[in-house]
Amino acid sequence: MRTIQKILCPVDLSEQSAAVAEYAKTLATPLNAKVYVLYCVPSMSQYEGFKVLSITIDSFVGNIVKAAEAAMDEFVTHTFAGIDAEGIVIVSDPFEGIRKITEEKNIDLIVMGTHGRQGVDRMLFGSVAENVVKHAGVPVLTIRP
Repeated sequence: MRTIQKILCPVDLSEQSAAVAEYAKTLATPLNAKVYVLYCVPSMSQYEGFKVLSITIDSFVGNIVKAAEAAMDEFVTHTFAGIDAEGIVIVSDPFEGIRKITEEKNIDLIVMGTHGRQGVDRMLFGSVAENVVKHAGVPVLTIRP
């Protein structure tokens, strides 16, 4: 059986993120595993064709990244006290960001939440968790908040 030394915990920094993070922390503690906590900021590049200056979009995304980094620092400090944990904020589509960090950090396990979308919402927006489960090369534990 493969040992679990690195856990990826993608979050959206909502209230449900703390519940998902508790599972990652519970698993990491006895395994002495490192937890990477990931937040993906959308690039907004899809709006560049609407005569919006890319400088304005870049500035807006930059401000979101700064705010997300501050929120991530607080989240990791508060939620993962006593655990080897690192917060990561990147500009990316969530699925691609999770895939990228999983490869870069050689992740052994992904612990992530689901939003439980159903019906039309699920058809329109899909499920990041579902895509990760289908395409990840590592085990994925999904938590329904």
